[in-house]
Amino acid sequence: MTFNTVKNIFLIGIGGIGMSALARYFITKKKYVMGYDREYSEITDALQKSGAIITYDKHDYSFIDKLESQKDETLVIYSSAIKKDHSLLNQFIIKDFNIAKRASVLEIISNSCKCIAIAGTHGKTTTASILTHILSKSDIKFMSFVGGIMKNFKSNFLFRGEDYIIVEADEFDKSFLKLSPDFACITSIDPDHLDIYVNKENLKSAFKDFAKKISHNGFLITHENLDFGENKYGLQSDSNYQIINYKIKEGTSLFDIKFKSSYFKDILFPMIGIHNVLNATAAISIANQLGIKWENIFSSIASFKGVERRLSFKIISEKIVYIDDYAHHPEEIIQTYLSLRDTYPNERILVVFQPHLFSRTKDLIEEFAVALSNFDAVILLEIYPAREQPIEGVNSNLLLSKIDSDFKIVSTKSEISKYIKKVGCKINITMGAGDISNEVEKIKEELAYEI
Repeated sequence: MTFNTVKNIFLIGIGGIGMSALARYFITKKKYVMGYDREYSEITDALQKSGAIITYDKHDYSFIDKLESQKDETLVIYSSAIKKDHSLLNQFIIKDFNIAKRASVLEIISNSCKCIAIAGTHGKTTTASILTHILSKSDIKFMSFVGGIMKNFKSNFLFRGEDYIIVEADEFDKSFLKLSPDFACITSIDPDHLDIYVNKENLKSAFKDFAKKISHNGFLITHENLDFGENKYGLQSDSNYQIINYKIKEGTSLFDIKFKSSYFKDILFPMIGIHNVLNATAAISIANQLGIKWENIFSSIASFKGVERRLSFKIISEKIVYIDDYAHHPEEIIQTYLSLRDTYPNERILVVFQPHLFSRTKDLIEEFAVALSNFDAVILLEIYPAREQPIEGVNSNLLLSKIDSDFKIVSTKSEISKYIKKVGCKINITMGAGDISNEVEKIKEELAYEI
């Protein structure tokens, strides 16, 4: 399949972070972009302002009627989050339109240039965003599809040419096996998506299969904890790109890097947390392999503004700090907690967490309980189901019963701010991959009155 003859693009789930990046790409390519999403958002608003036509009614078949005479020039794209019984998708199927999953479309785009794929159960978006920022300061012609809104560009998509493509290699439904990267990074392999993989061994095997997809003479770098791959980054002395002397100073990270016989001191990176420094180092390693000069790499990361919902500070005052984060896996929660504890060693920390998926909660409930028990106070929202049906007996009250914390409660969204004020912790963070993001500005406004 090529897109040369395609004039019309219809994306089902256009407001999703991955699908919206595709929409932006096709807008750049001057295609007529349309789509459906179940609810209005800042992302869909931005797409509409860029020219996309969007419906929020899954029974709105007017687009099908309009496009039926242009079937051969129309491509319908849907994401993994869309169920096969979705009424709009089924109507396109019945009418015999050309239909493809997002992963297949991304595969076609990536095959048209040199592919840089960022894989791993955690850290993909931040690593890809840092690398995007570094390359944006170079003369390399590239485009980037990122799973978050990059603050430097206020977008999840950047187009600066078509020699290279940066993509996040998503392991969810094994879609990353469709890619054949020239450069790749694997940041982590922790148990996740066990509804698909059953166990960690199968998950790890899939990542090894992904590594085998890298082109001959390509470059793969992996986190030092992984037992495959020749090139490593991390804290140990045998890592090819070694982090040394990491410290937090005035809300930013400082560290050194040793690479072969070279030693670089006092690298400034404006994000807290060793996990973010590791992500930065992974991005640095690929930039180095692309031939970007060290001084340009380090000056670039010093101006990196971060990614929305990745330790995104919303309120910073003497009385209260409010942060929003995407963490939705036990390991991510732990890393975020450690970053906050390093930065605020003597302050009480409250977390508002919305579990994402019934299956993930069920499979990792003990791990979630351990991770959340680190916090001084825990507010849980009900599980965000996304694409899933409920699992009997799996709910936030079950998770709450396993958490050991000074204060814990299951709350409605409308009562979040009330409980935050009641508990009175200085450091407060919202976490989760569901629609908790829709509450952030409301919480910010309600807490701002306390300053």
